[in-house]
Amino acid sequence: MNRKYVDCREQLSESKCSLRISGLEDEVVRASIEHAVSVHREKDTPEFREEVRKSLKDEPQAQFEKKSSAA
Repeated sequence: MNRKYVDCREQLSESKCSLRISGLEDEVVRASIEHAVSVHREKDTPEFREEVRKSLKDEPQAQFEKKSSAA
């Protein structure tokens, strides 16, 4: 399973938020929506959820994951 991430520093925001969320896709979408609603005053709509999902990026594979997959 590929991990995804979203980083507030890469989004347009007046609050200069520095939060970065990473995990499995559904986890990141859920946490990102909760954060956006509670901190950035966004509305939780199907359109916003899709926008968040499309903005996710693949997280580089961690070094320990590479070693364990070679075993």
